Amino acid sequence: MGIETMSNQNEMLVENELDIRGLCRTLWQGKTWIIGMAAAFAIVAILVSFLMKQEWSATAITDRPTVNMLGGYYSQQQFLRNLDQRSGANATQEPTIADEAYNEFIMQLAAYDTRRDFWLQTKYYQERKEGDAKADAALLDELVNNIIFQPRDDAKKTNDSVKLIAETAADANQLLRQYVAFASQQAAGHLNGEIQGAWAARTISLKAQVKRQEEVASAIYQREVKGLEQGLKIAQQQGISSSRTDTPAEQLPAADLFMLGRPMLQARLEALQASGPSYDLDYDQNRAMLNTLNVGPTLDGKFQTYRYLRTPEEPVKRDSPRRGFMLVMWGAIGALVGAGVALVRRTRPQVI
Repeated sequence: MGIETMSNQNEMLVENELDIRGLCRTLWQGKTWIIGMAAAFAIVAILVSFLMKQEWSATAITDRPTVNMLGGYYSQQQFLRNLDQRSGANATQEPTIADEAYNEFIMQLAAYDTRRDFWLQTKYYQERKEGDAKADAALLDELVNNIIFQPRDDAKKTNDSVKLIAETAADANQLLRQYVAFASQQAAGHLNGEIQGAWAARTISLKAQVKRQEEVASAIYQREVKGLEQGLKIAQQQGISSSRTDTPAEQLPAADLFMLGRPMLQARLEALQASGPSYDLDYDQNRAMLNTLNVGPTLDGKFQTYRYLRTPEEPVKRDSPRRGFMLVMWGAIGALVGAGVALVRRTRPQVI
């Protein structure tokens, strides 16, 4: 009994062992299935790839513009900043004008509404519309997602970039160029709107300041005229025809002006009335600045808010479908399926 039990255990161990030589022999005998299935899967994958929608992507890398690219916007914005510095309103450190313009461009470049508005006015989208509201909305959403913005990463030392995916290489290149220009135009419109708003606000503020200075000067003038007229009246009543004080006229209080005598008071009054209210240099500067502001800003609607570090070009490699990868992957899957068929069809030894 012990000998028979050990014999059965040895037979079970032999059956559970992996016969590498037998496996290789079986696969070699079924090589027709393996090669055939691999070829069949690869051919089907290639045929399917011709039916799949192609995807080509173009990439652009951008950075802040130069002063020459900003055109008239730079001079208008610099004028407003100088005005703020003169009035002392600009106490905080502001970004440079180029940074301000580029930040607005980046905001527009990444905005969903900008991408959506761009596709709505392109021929590319109009040609692919189906006339069904739901299908067209799905198409528009897909196209919006085909524009991918990658922000600047200082840690990785990468600049801002944008990628656009289209069905042909030429479309990807042209549409990306158009989109970058469209985003720049949107940014320029917003920046010009801010210029107009800031211009109007500063005009109102400067008008109020000039009016306040005029009212102060007028009040001082009226007080001086009234003081001279009162002093002249007293001098006439008392018959004072010459100065009776050694104190300079500028240092005399208003109540003692009659001591200057009638001729001098009359001359000072006529000179004051002829000259009118007096204003300081600050008032003259404000008046000149207000005359400039009243003309209004000279807006430049075509200035560029970016510069290319990588200009979009037609891509040379297709993103999808990747036929070489599909051929290798599905060929390998076919070979595995063929190996499985060969193993299933192998001749099993008959058990007696």
